[in-house]
Amino acid sequence: MTTKKDNNGGYAGVALLVGAVTFLWIWAYSFSEWGLLIGLLIGWLPALIGAFVVGLLWPLFLVGVLIFIAIIFLS
Repeated sequence: MTTKKDNNGGYAGVALLVGAVTFLWIWAYSFSEWGLLIGLLIGWLPALIGAFVVGLLWPLFLVGVLIFIAIIFLS
């Protein structure tokens, strides 16, 4: 009996990492914009939504970052 290995592990792992970093980044930004109390209380909601979207679309996000870096350094 053989088991089929899931080939989606790399994508899911990177999505989790990118999503976690994005969540912390957006939540920290909400602290700076709305203050500590409001940012702490409701800042997690836009951070969760943004992290979910960026986590799912991280290949497009990566391409966008690489194009941005190329424009800056090759101009």
